[in-house]
Amino acid sequence: MLDSKIPAGPLAEKWSKHKFNMKLVNPANKRKFTIIVVGTGLAGASAAASLAELGYNVKTFCYQDSPRRAHSIAAQGGINAAKNYQNDGDSVYRLFYDTIKGGDYRAREANVHRLAEVSVNIIDQCVAQGVPFAREYGGLLDNRSFGGSQVSRTFYARGQTGQQLLLGAYSSLNRQIQKGKVTSYTRHEMLDLVKIDGHARGIVTRDMISGKIETHEGHAVLLCTGGYGNVFFLSTNAMGCNVTAAWRAHKRGAYFANPCYTQIHPTCIPVTGDHQSKLTLMSESLRNDGRVWVPKTKEVAAKLRKGELHPADIKEDERDYFLERKYPSFGNLVPRDVASRNAKEAVDDERGVGKSGVAVFLDFTDAINRLGEDTVRAKYGNLFDMYHKITDENPYKQPMRIYPAVHYTMGGIWVDYNLMTTVPGLYALGECNFSDHGANRLGASALMQGLSDGYFVIPFTVGDYLANLGSFDPVDKNHPAFEATRKEVEDKVSALLALRGTKTVDDIHKELGKIMWEYCGMARTAEGLTKAKGMIQELRKDFWQNANVLGKNEELNLSLEKAGRVADFLELGELMVDDALNRNESCGGHFRLESQTEEGEAKRNDEEYTYVSAWEYTADNQPEVLHKEELIFENVKLTQRSYK
Repeated sequence: MLDSKIPAGPLAEKWSKHKFNMKLVNPANKRKFTIIVVGTGLAGASAAASLAELGYNVKTFCYQDSPRRAHSIAAQGGINAAKNYQNDGDSVYRLFYDTIKGGDYRAREANVHRLAEVSVNIIDQCVAQGVPFAREYGGLLDNRSFGGSQVSRTFYARGQTGQQLLLGAYSSLNRQIQKGKVTSYTRHEMLDLVKIDGHARGIVTRDMISGKIETHEGHAVLLCTGGYGNVFFLSTNAMGCNVTAAWRAHKRGAYFANPCYTQIHPTCIPVTGDHQSKLTLMSESLRNDGRVWVPKTKEVAAKLRKGELHPADIKEDERDYFLERKYPSFGNLVPRDVASRNAKEAVDDERGVGKSGVAVFLDFTDAINRLGEDTVRAKYGNLFDMYHKITDENPYKQPMRIYPAVHYTMGGIWVDYNLMTTVPGLYALGECNFSDHGANRLGASALMQGLSDGYFVIPFTVGDYLANLGSFDPVDKNHPAFEATRKEVEDKVSALLALRGTKTVDDIHKELGKIMWEYCGMARTAEGLTKAKGMIQELRKDFWQNANVLGKNEELNLSLEKAGRVADFLELGELMVDDALNRNESCGGHFRLESQTEEGEAKRNDEEYTYVSAWEYTADNQPEVLHKEELIFENVKLTQRSYK
């Protein structure tokens, strides 16, 4: 069993006591340490800014041309915090409980409670930075509801909350860059981790403009590189999002936890054809006022698809508001996994809408009639405009069409309570780690976790590690490990550039995505997963025999970049399938058809699977070794989730 290093004592006191018991680095000594931060989204930018403000020397790396282009900028709906400004019964404990329940009881109590605790500080931090949160008429910060909650705790900046929060962190980061405490490396991609005596002591990167393979040393390495949703090819993630940094660290000894836990977001603009390279998200906040429905009968749905009927022609008694019907307590604000599965069931029942039939309606007619179009426009205007531009349909005049899509990954690098991986000195923050969301993430909790880890957790925990090193000496950049690792990276780059087959890397990536979506997507079976494993293994062979990687290393080479990322996705995809096969239960976003209730809801197996699966890499083409971290629940009772 893995040691999560959860502090002893009452749940509500664990974090405060742990902070006191950790060793500190005095201000004069902080200047002697260098910390590497890979990724500059919310987790990375906030961590880098905070650590530099404390006095550490920080190096940041991102593959974008600016830290402000991190995918965190795409988050729309909001950020949770237990402020209870609405006086509607919220509290730190209720946010903790909602998050544990939303994750289907597959997350650590201690980590989740800490997240709920520090959430209240995040809002104060961001307001002080000037983040323009929405405000009520009297000037107080406004809140709205999100899925999986019966209170209003989500702070937002219209539909661009991620962008505004990232600009706040980015401004703090820029201040430290200007002061000389942060050295920023843009257009640099991490391709490997350097270990000395078992500890993380640096990284190997490729300058994406010149192709130069470089080594960078530091006393600790923080991975803040986001999730791996693009293993499905089509997702709401930016095209550049990848798993390479995390996967290369995994191959150096960092265990990978719960890889099969993928979040399918219910509110996405549906696929229109094979020409698409990504999907566009419509914020979950829209489910506050939008009502989800499909026709009650297949016959009416067929007429809609043929264009013989307009949605407004469908009478109320001919509509099935299926989330409101099945889950009266939560209605349209059930968690994402529940909403997604129900949308799929409606489409599988041939009651889907749109020309493809693979969509359901999100209808704002009632809200516009009740509140007025101006009020709806003030709350959701930029989201409605985005939908209009993409679909050429006016959502003020007809319902939006939505369908689930891959959005977020709850799995990731295994970390203990201090956010340290199984490699000493290597940390993982934000979506890159597995720690806070269990089998399903509640909406508006991703931004909360990223900023919690960066602003309020890692400054304490990395300091404890550095204080225990026993030396303030700089890392020896001439150590043989740096050259050896750099040589391995160069060899892999050369192997990719030697591929001169007949298939594009995108073609192979699309094939992988179809396999993953079909067999390891919203519904999974042992038979399908076994089939998928064989298909991925064959596709991996096909990649190394028939892929075509153009150009050379000493230049800006998008073909090379994609090839390295897809090679890693192929290996990760197989591990995701193995993890899903191993977990013979349904929980959250992992829905095994063999394990469901009579009503079609997820059915957990707590006796056998109340653990975190943490996989240890052994060697190429060899099975990974499963380690387990037992989940202990002392403050909540394990029950089958119900949102009815």
